[in-house]
Amino acid sequence: MTKSSAVLFILFFSLLFKLEELRPALILVVLLISGGLFMFTFKSTQFDTRGFILVLAASCLGGIRWTLTQILMQKAELGLQNPIDTMFHLQPLMFLSLFPLFVGIEGLHMSTSQQLFRYHDINESLVLFGTLGLGGLLAFGLGYSEFLLVSKTSGLTLSIAGIFKELCVLLLATHLLGDKMSLLNWLGFAVCISGIALHVALRTTHSKGEDSHKEHRVSLSTDMEMLLRGGDDEEDEET
Repeated sequence: MTKSSAVLFILFFSLLFKLEELRPALILVVLLISGGLFMFTFKSTQFDTRGFILVLAASCLGGIRWTLTQILMQKAELGLQNPIDTMFHLQPLMFLSLFPLFVGIEGLHMSTSQQLFRYHDINESLVLFGTLGLGGLLAFGLGYSEFLLVSKTSGLTLSIAGIFKELCVLLLATHLLGDKMSLLNWLGFAVCISGIALHVALRTTHSKGEDSHKEHRVSLSTDMEMLLRGGDDEEDEET
């Protein structure tokens, strides 16, 4: 429920850094999605104050992260439009910041595990390393797709896509794991889906408007060039 506030933080920082324009339709989209997700997951867990503060801080930092990432990737002079270039510069810093936490929380347990460094069966160890490698490959693909989406659209669109993924996960949990949902939860699901659909419609309309504007500018420049060429030809004939 608290994680649904991430889209609000992303909107706030996008407006603060002038990446988005303050429009009533955009405010409506964010309120529909965040409110719908809150209703969809209402009373699904017990409240914990420390967890609430941690998730709220993570949502705020996530909003700053993706907003600044959008600024970096959409500045042509920085040369970071390619997701591979962005990952090359950012992922080592992310690894160095998380590695001390990994060592303190899981490092000793993993180093003494019989499945890893104290293995007795080479086949079991190879399967484990293969599973870890597959997970790393999937994580790389996820990171690449996230950076690609931010470079082409915005951090807000990425957050909305992530919320749609969470809705799919929660729906699978109801069908496969037997989770129960109340009428309020289903109403929140409908509200959230309507907000996502409205955002997609707005992005599509905005993209079509930009394409038509570009085509109009190209046609004007072509007409102006033809007029200038025609004037030059007339001057040459007179001389």
